[in-house]
Amino acid sequence: MAGKIPQPFIDELLSRIDIVDIINPRVSLRKAGKEFTACCPFHDEKTPSFTVSQQKQFYHCFGCGVHGNALSFLMEFEHAGFVDAVEDLAGIAGLEVPREQPTPGEEGRLASNKGLYELLERAVKFYRSQLVQHPQSHAAVDYLKQRGLSGEIAREYELGYAPPGWDNLHSALKVPPSDLIDSGLLIEKDNGGSYDRFRDRVMFPIRDARGRVVGFGGRVLGDETPKYLNSPETSVFHKGRELYGLFQARKSVRKLDRLIVVEGYMDVVALAQFGIRNCVATLGTSTTQEHLERMFRIVDEVVFCFDGDRAGREAAERALNNALEVMREGWQLRFMFVPDGDDPDSLVRREGSTAFEQRVEKAQEFSGFFYEVLSKQVDISSVSGRARLVDLARPLLEKLRSGVLRQMMQDELARVAQIDSTRLNSLLGEMKKSLPVTENTAKGWQSLSLVRRALLLLLNVPSLAQKAGESERFRSLPLPGIPLLCEVLLVLSENPEMSAGALVEHWRDHDNWRHLVRLMNAPVVVPQDGIEEEFDGVLLRLDAMLSEQRVDELRNKQQLSDQEKKEFLGLLSGLQNR
Repeated sequence: MAGKIPQPFIDELLSRIDIVDIINPRVSLRKAGKEFTACCPFHDEKTPSFTVSQQKQFYHCFGCGVHGNALSFLMEFEHAGFVDAVEDLAGIAGLEVPREQPTPGEEGRLASNKGLYELLERAVKFYRSQLVQHPQSHAAVDYLKQRGLSGEIAREYELGYAPPGWDNLHSALKVPPSDLIDSGLLIEKDNGGSYDRFRDRVMFPIRDARGRVVGFGGRVLGDETPKYLNSPETSVFHKGRELYGLFQARKSVRKLDRLIVVEGYMDVVALAQFGIRNCVATLGTSTTQEHLERMFRIVDEVVFCFDGDRAGREAAERALNNALEVMREGWQLRFMFVPDGDDPDSLVRREGSTAFEQRVEKAQEFSGFFYEVLSKQVDISSVSGRARLVDLARPLLEKLRSGVLRQMMQDELARVAQIDSTRLNSLLGEMKKSLPVTENTAKGWQSLSLVRRALLLLLNVPSLAQKAGESERFRSLPLPGIPLLCEVLLVLSENPEMSAGALVEHWRDHDNWRHLVRLMNAPVVVPQDGIEEEFDGVLLRLDAMLSEQRVDELRNKQQLSDQEKKEFLGLLSGLQNR
């Protein structure tokens, strides 16, 4: 069974690939000094702000903030998964993608998950057969016909029926109850027995992005509660990650450019019946940041379609708040509310697909809904009310990434609050950029910490790591960032041909990744021919700090050996001569 792709292979792959060769066929690059530029492929712009550094093997857009290496570019530009992007690059480089042998624990988990997928697939077939064969399925069939669903759309979405009773699945599938409990299809009793989780419900299989069944949603036919019941969390099903209908949407629409998020399974299927195939639904939870990031890896525009009642508005506000930390330039997030008394299903039946899509086109922009929500909490006609609006907006705007979107949201706040935008920017502290302005001057450069300077220099010229010698010697220094610096030096010493882009990719799954990405885009205010000398100076200062640390240790000892006395005097002499 295939395991993980080894990190050393990814490092080697990125060292063999030229990022310009990957990006240029997809985005027309123009040479500009040592770098290449183009209009950003990830947001609309007329003036090029997208730069590609062949030296760093890294791209960055100063307009929308998108950045990365050849691997992340393929993932973003072609909406490819990580494994697919690695395999594409490997094909270009003429390499075969290796796989790590799973550890015994991982092997058991993978085998166990494979068994769950197979069991869930069998459950789909069972529920589908019951919709046709079970004596009491007429209620489910009548319900689906009443909702206007055709047999064709029911087959496409694999709708089924969980019959009444407590032991249908175990009897039909003839597998150990423990397996069915692990899959979420059975509920374990306190006394050790078990019973079917889904009973007398229309069943909606939930498939992940790869098309594997991971869980189910069941809609009750009688008056029982809850109206909708979902599978519980299992080793293969996570409600905060999966989206119902996403697999079918990607399968049906050749090139998705927009996803519509509705509230229920039946809304997804009913809209598909009317030819609106780009709909998904969350699984009984609020839209999470992981949901949003997953959708925006596939499309550039997401439209939330909620009921116009209080519950729908509250759901929209939760989605808005969850979006703040993940939103970036080039992504469009909009909100559409159906009239009171309607849901998307009833609305599309009453007005038709053309009218529904026209409503989608007119959906409210992210910024408009953001300020509408805040404005309802204050008296916008009064000075004090507008001041309160600024106070309410401040902590929310701080969640947005620094960049064009955040600035435009602040400009809109200035308009709504009737305050000069420059004055508002000052009040909000936006004049403090993500990198201090002083870093653009020699004085600002010298004010940076030694560790930050060292990392910035290494990201510009990775080969400098060969000058550092044994990197672990610095680990004892009580400086912020020292562990990361030691690890970067170690990785570069073991991989002398590694580019800066590959180096950043090495930390993709670690907390340090974002820190390195920010450093990658920071300026180095040192002439190119002076970088090596600057790095030597940083190493010299770090070594001096090590000497000072050792002097303090020796000074605090009550009695020194002859060897330690000799070391102490040598260190003092060395420090005095620096």
